[in-house]
Amino acid sequence: MGETGFPADWTADPRDPSRHREVPFQIRRPDHQFVPFVFNSPHSGSFYPEAFLAASCLDRQSIRRSEDFMVDALFGSVGALGAPLMRAVYPRAYLDVNREPYELDPRMFSDRLPPFANVRSLRVAGGLGTIPRIVSDTAPIYRSPLRVEEAMARIRDIYHPYHEALSGLLLETHETFGQAVLIDCHSMPSHLKGVSARSRPDFVLGDRFGTSCMPELTEAAVQFLVAQGYNVARNKPYAGGFITEHYGRPYGGLHTLQIEVNRALYMDEAALAPHEGFDDLRANLEGLAQALIETMGTFSLPLALREAAE
Repeated sequence: MGETGFPADWTADPRDPSRHREVPFQIRRPDHQFVPFVFNSPHSGSFYPEAFLAASCLDRQSIRRSEDFMVDALFGSVGALGAPLMRAVYPRAYLDVNREPYELDPRMFSDRLPPFANVRSLRVAGGLGTIPRIVSDTAPIYRSPLRVEEAMARIRDIYHPYHEALSGLLLETHETFGQAVLIDCHSMPSHLKGVSARSRPDFVLGDRFGTSCMPELTEAAVQFLVAQGYNVARNKPYAGGFITEHYGRPYGGLHTLQIEVNRALYMDEAALAPHEGFDDLRANLEGLAQALIETMGTFSLPLALREAAE
């Protein structure tokens, strides 16, 4: 077992030899899961199919602007704490698993979408549906319209297997511990059009305005990060996407918290490379994970023991 607590690192080649294509996700498990936590990085995928790049009007560097660069590595220490870590293989520019399965923009396709497609969501209107139309603020991805069958194939082969695996991890965790906590890990650009870089927080914690997890979990994250000197915001501008909303059911013992990290803390955004702040941030995120685990440990005690401890 390495210093991350996982038996092995991500495989260098994500191909499944039995299917002759890339798997849609990878999961690193510790030798033994001894905490009710699952960490997930749905936007750090970096496998760009050549056919996708050929169909794009963007170069490889530009199309990566929406990627949560190395977020899976930033949270790579959670294995030492006894928690599994899941990540996407394909990038969000190709297919976004943090959306409803069929949030699709009819303007992107040469033929008609099925009637069950959600064509009116705000995310679709903004060009950021399940099959995104743009990266960054406004840069269009495709040279020409797609066939609907192409979108359906991506959803079938990537989206549904991803969520089946994530649901399975959470169910397994809930059955083992009586509860499960999903930490959904993301990064955000340090600059947005029309927004001063100085006004961008270091972290944004999204709990769907208090509906996706117990408030003590969010408060523990705020207190830890502020103590490290970070500027922290809650729910604005990111309250949590589909994953946070869909899996967060605190009344059923399933808590979901989204964490957005300002990319300026750890990377050169133009060069797409980590800088000298990467290791310090990674260490602080391990401390954050430990603080959240300790917080949930208090609430994992049977009620009688908890009352005695208080």
